[in-house]
Amino acid sequence: MSGGLWYLSRATGILSIVLMTAVILLGLVLSGSRRTAVTRTTVIQGVHRSLSLGMLTFLVVHIATAILQTYVRINPISAVVPFTSSYGRFTVGLGTLAFDLLAAIVVTSLMRHRMSERVWRIVHRGTFAMWPLALWHGVALGTSNEPLLRGTTIACAIVGGVALLWRLAGSHHDNNRRREVLRQEWT
Repeated sequence: MSGGLWYLSRATGILSIVLMTAVILLGLVLSGSRRTAVTRTTVIQGVHRSLSLGMLTFLVVHIATAILQTYVRINPISAVVPFTSSYGRFTVGLGTLAFDLLAAIVVTSLMRHRMSERVWRIVHRGTFAMWPLALWHGVALGTSNEPLLRGTTIACAIVGGVALLWRLAGSHHDNNRRREVLRQEWT
Protein backbone atom coordinates (compact mmCIF):
# COMPACT_ATOMS: atom_id res chain seq x y z
CA MET A 1 0.00 0.00 0.00
CA SER A 2 2.87 2.36 0.71
CA GLY A 3 3.90 2.34 -2.94
CA GLY A 4 0.40 3.44 -3.90
CA LEU A 5 0.49 6.27 -1.38
CA TRP A 6 3.89 7.36 -2.70
CA TYR A 7 2.55 7.59 -6.25
CA LEU A 8 -0.65 9.28 -5.06
CA SER A 9 1.49 11.85 -3.24
CA ARG A 10 3.46 12.57 -6.41
CA ALA A 11 0.34 12.75 -8.58
CA THR A 12 -1.48 15.11 -6.24
CA GLY A 13 1.68 17.19 -5.91
CA ILE A 14 1.89 17.76 -9.66
CA LEU A 15 -1.86 18.41 -9.88
CA SER A 16 -1.48 20.94 -7.07
CA ILE A 17 1.25 22.84 -8.90
CA VAL A 18 -0.73 22.86 -12.17
CA LEU A 19 -3.83 24.16 -10.39
CA MET A 20 -1.74 26.61 -8.35
CA THR A 21 -0.32 28.00 -11.59
CA ALA A 22 -3.83 28.37 -13.03
CA VAL A 23 -5.00 30.12 -9.85
CA ILE A 24 -2.06 32.51 -10.03
CA LEU A 25 -2.70 33.22 -13.71
CA LEU A 26 -6.30 34.12 -12.93
CA GLY A 27 -5.19 36.20 -9.96
CA LEU A 28 -2.83 38.14 -12.21
CA VAL A 29 -5.66 38.77 -14.67
CA LEU A 30 -7.92 39.98 -11.84
CA SER A 31 -5.32 42.23 -10.24
CA GLY A 32 -4.09 44.15 -13.25
CA SER A 33 -5.45 46.99 -15.30
CA ARG A 34 -5.79 44.70 -18.32
CA ARG A 35 -8.93 43.12 -16.93
CA THR A 36 -12.04 42.34 -18.91
CA ALA A 37 -15.60 43.60 -18.37
CA VAL A 38 -17.05 43.42 -14.85
CA THR A 39 -19.25 40.42 -15.72
CA ARG A 40 -16.23 38.51 -16.98
CA THR A 41 -14.27 39.62 -13.92
CA THR A 42 -16.92 38.07 -11.70
CA VAL A 43 -16.73 34.81 -13.64
CA ILE A 44 -12.93 34.82 -13.56
CA GLN A 45 -13.01 35.48 -9.82
CA GLY A 46 -15.41 32.56 -9.33
CA VAL A 47 -13.14 30.26 -11.32
CA HIS A 48 -10.12 31.59 -9.37
CA ARG A 49 -11.81 30.70 -6.09
CA SER A 50 -13.08 27.31 -7.28
CA LEU A 51 -9.68 26.28 -8.61
CA SER A 52 -8.14 27.48 -5.34
CA LEU A 53 -10.38 25.10 -3.42
CA GLY A 54 -9.54 22.26 -5.81
CA MET A 55 -5.84 22.99 -5.47
CA LEU A 56 -6.12 23.02 -1.68
CA THR A 57 -7.88 19.65 -1.77
CA PHE A 58 -5.14 18.08 -3.87
CA LEU A 59 -2.48 19.72 -1.71
CA VAL A 60 -3.97 18.30 1.49
CA VAL A 61 -4.03 14.83 -0.10
CA HIS A 62 -0.42 15.37 -1.26
CA ILE A 63 0.74 16.24 2.24
CA ALA A 64 -1.30 13.52 3.96
CA THR A 65 -0.09 10.77 1.62
CA ALA A 66 3.51 11.99 1.89
CA ILE A 67 3.24 11.58 5.67
CA LEU A 68 1.34 8.25 5.59
CA GLN A 69 3.45 6.42 3.02
CA THR A 70 6.40 4.40 4.32
CA TYR A 71 8.73 4.57 1.32
CA VAL A 72 10.51 7.46 3.06
CA ARG A 73 9.83 8.84 6.53
CA ILE A 74 8.29 12.30 6.76
CA ASN A 75 7.23 13.47 10.20
CA PRO A 76 3.81 15.21 10.43
CA ILE A 77 5.51 18.18 12.14
CA SER A 78 7.54 18.65 8.95
CA ALA A 79 4.32 19.57 7.15
CA VAL A 80 4.07 22.81 9.12
CA VAL A 81 7.55 23.49 10.55
CA PRO A 82 10.08 24.08 7.75
CA PHE A 83 13.40 22.24 7.56
CA THR A 84 12.59 19.63 10.23
CA SER A 85 12.22 16.59 7.96
CA SER A 86 14.84 13.87 8.21
CA TYR A 87 14.18 13.11 4.52
CA GLY A 88 15.10 15.85 2.07
CA ARG A 89 15.37 18.45 4.83
CA PHE A 90 15.92 21.38 2.46
CA THR A 91 13.54 20.36 -0.35
CA VAL A 92 10.73 19.24 1.97
CA GLY A 93 11.36 22.48 3.88
CA LEU A 94 10.76 24.49 0.70
CA GLY A 95 7.40 22.78 0.29
CA THR A 96 6.60 23.46 3.94
CA LEU A 97 7.46 27.15 3.56
CA ALA A 98 5.23 27.31 0.49
CA PHE A 99 2.42 25.60 2.44
CA ASP A 100 2.80 27.99 5.39
CA LEU A 101 2.62 31.00 3.06
CA LEU A 102 -0.40 29.47 1.33
CA ALA A 103 -2.10 28.95 4.69
CA ALA A 104 -1.63 32.65 5.49
CA ILE A 105 -3.00 33.61 2.08
CA VAL A 106 -6.06 31.39 2.51
CA VAL A 107 -6.81 32.56 6.05
CA THR A 108 -6.55 36.22 5.12
CA SER A 109 -8.68 35.64 2.02
CA LEU A 110 -11.39 34.09 4.16
CA MET A 111 -11.14 37.03 6.59
CA ARG A 112 -10.71 39.67 3.89
CA HIS A 113 -13.82 41.62 4.91
CA ARG A 114 -12.54 41.89 8.48
CA MET A 115 -9.20 43.48 7.66
CA SER A 116 -7.87 46.40 5.72
CA GLU A 117 -7.34 46.04 2.00
CA ARG A 118 -3.68 46.93 2.54
CA VAL A 119 -3.06 44.04 4.97
CA TRP A 120 -4.91 41.59 2.72
CA ARG A 121 -2.92 42.74 -0.31
CA ILE A 122 0.44 42.47 1.48
CA VAL A 123 -0.29 38.92 2.59
CA HIS A 124 -1.75 37.98 -0.81
CA ARG A 125 1.48 39.13 -2.43
CA GLY A 126 3.09 36.24 -0.56
CA THR A 127 1.96 34.28 -3.60
CA PHE A 128 5.01 35.65 -5.39
CA ALA A 129 7.22 33.80 -2.88
CA MET A 130 4.96 30.79 -2.31
CA TRP A 131 4.65 29.71 -5.93
CA PRO A 132 8.41 29.65 -6.76
CA LEU A 133 9.08 27.77 -3.50
CA ALA A 134 6.47 25.18 -4.47
CA LEU A 135 7.98 24.87 -7.95
CA TRP A 136 11.48 24.48 -6.53
CA HIS A 137 10.20 21.86 -4.07
CA GLY A 138 8.63 19.92 -6.94
CA VAL A 139 11.61 20.11 -9.27
CA ALA A 140 14.22 19.33 -6.61
CA LEU A 141 12.35 16.56 -4.83
CA GLY A 142 9.56 15.04 -6.85
CA THR A 143 10.28 15.39 -10.54
CA SER A 144 14.03 15.00 -10.86
CA ASN A 145 13.98 11.67 -12.69
CA GLU A 146 10.52 11.74 -14.28
CA PRO A 147 10.59 13.65 -17.61
CA LEU A 148 6.80 14.14 -17.76
CA LEU A 149 6.61 15.53 -14.22
CA ARG A 150 9.70 17.69 -14.67
CA GLY A 151 8.39 18.97 -18.01
CA THR A 152 5.01 19.81 -16.51
CA THR A 153 6.63 21.71 -13.65
CA ILE A 154 8.95 23.61 -16.00
CA ALA A 155 5.98 24.43 -18.27
CA CYS A 156 4.13 25.83 -15.24
CA ALA A 157 7.18 27.96 -14.41
CA ILE A 158 7.40 29.32 -17.96
CA VAL A 159 3.67 30.04 -18.28
CA GLY A 160 3.58 31.68 -14.85
CA GLY A 161 6.69 33.73 -15.57
CA VAL A 162 5.29 35.01 -18.87
CA ALA A 163 1.98 35.86 -17.18
CA LEU A 164 3.79 37.76 -14.44
CA LEU A 165 5.74 39.77 -17.03
CA TRP A 166 2.48 40.47 -18.88
CA ARG A 167 0.90 41.67 -15.63
CA LEU A 168 3.88 43.86 -14.70
CA ALA A 169 3.90 45.45 -18.16
CA GLY A 170 0.36 46.74 -17.57
CA SER A 171 0.57 47.47 -13.88
CA HIS A 172 -1.10 50.86 -13.53
CA HIS A 173 -3.79 50.54 -10.89
CA ASP A 174 -7.55 50.76 -11.15
CA ASN A 175 -8.42 51.37 -7.49
CA ASN A 176 -12.19 51.71 -8.02
CA ARG A 177 -12.37 48.34 -9.73
CA ARG A 178 -10.12 46.78 -7.09
CA ARG A 179 -12.44 47.98 -4.30
CA GLU A 180 -15.41 46.57 -6.20
CA VAL A 181 -13.78 43.14 -6.43
CA LEU A 182 -12.75 43.23 -2.76
CA ARG A 183 -16.35 43.87 -1.67
CA GLN A 184 -17.48 40.56 -3.19
CA GLU A 185 -17.99 37.70 -0.74
CA TRP A 186 -15.64 34.68 -0.73
CA THR A 187 -18.22 31.92 -0.82
